[in-house]
Amino acid sequence: MALFDADWMQKFAEEWNNEPELSGALEQIGFNSVIGYGFPGEDTPRGVLTVENGKAVSAGAYNGETLNWDIRASEDQWNKWIAKPPGMTGLGMAFTTGKMKFVVGDYGAMVKDPRMAGPFVKSFAVMARV
Repeated sequence: MALFDADWMQKFAEEWNNEPELSGALEQIGFNSVIGYGFPGEDTPRGVLTVENGKAVSAGAYNGETLNWDIRASEDQWNKWIAKPPGMTGLGMAFTTGKMKFVVGDYGAMVKDPRMAGPFVKSFAVMARV
């Protein structure tokens, strides 16, 4: 199972839905989004997760979906986060130093909203379960 391939994304979706601090918290704010995950310098993300009312409803390899978020980091950086999930400070440093890039989506607006920032941080801990 390679990072962000169809199988990995399916498992990530299952783990997402099993984490109340992620799916439950996002359900409370009616969060809907199509999120791409991938690596810098590539034309498109590798994987995509579709979220409706906080729950992951589909996941797989990216297939041209219109994205609300497109999050990129090097494979090495993703693997570090999966091995040791970061907190808000670590993610903030990664964003400011360019280790994490948002091709689509507003990182600044998201982190200023605690209803979204907490679940975003939790999503990295969920990745560690895949």
